[in-house]
Amino acid sequence: MSGVDLVNKNAFNQMPKLPASNFNLPNSITFLRIVLIPVFIWVFSQPTPERAFWSVVIFLGAALTDFLDGYLARKSGQVTNLGKLLDPVADKLLVASGLILLVQFQRVSVWLAIVLIARELIVTGARMVAAREGLVVAADGTGKIKVVAQISGIVCLVAIGIVESMDHWLLEIGNMMLYLALGFSLWSAWGYLSGIAKKIGPQW
Repeated sequence: MSGVDLVNKNAFNQMPKLPASNFNLPNSITFLRIVLIPVFIWVFSQPTPERAFWSVVIFLGAALTDFLDGYLARKSGQVTNLGKLLDPVADKLLVASGLILLVQFQRVSVWLAIVLIARELIVTGARMVAAREGLVVAADGTGKIKVVAQISGIVCLVAIGIVESMDHWLLEIGNMMLYLALGFSLWSAWGYLSGIAKKIGPQW
């Protein structure tokens, strides 16, 4: 073995490796959701009736994996730090991608999309601050309702064009669900932020 080969082998052996426990089914499903995001963007970038149908299938499938990976992780005891990091990131990227594309096609108001996305960024930042202080703020039922309303609204609006006679109703129902999601978003955000402020406020 040459000196170069030995150096390369040693360098490879010294590269940081993810713990084997990170390579489990729940995390694989989370990775799948991340991979589906650019696929959804590409398919929905030209919303013909056929592409709109497949966009709904891809988005809804990716959204459902959010519930599946969390359920499997808790049931099998395979909750990992990597999963805790990637799961919320994947969720926010999926929703933000859908909202931005819907704004581009003038199916969602710009201000509504901005507020929904900004809420996610603010709550995520607050969670990071709380985690740094060793605090965990549990999710409540309001946040879960927000997620369901948000996904339902985006799916309805993405589905516009599949059946032309349904377009008006899909537009109305989709926006109504997003406004409902907005209300629950702001309510749950207030709960998160006030809960974190009460716990870490005295320490500051």
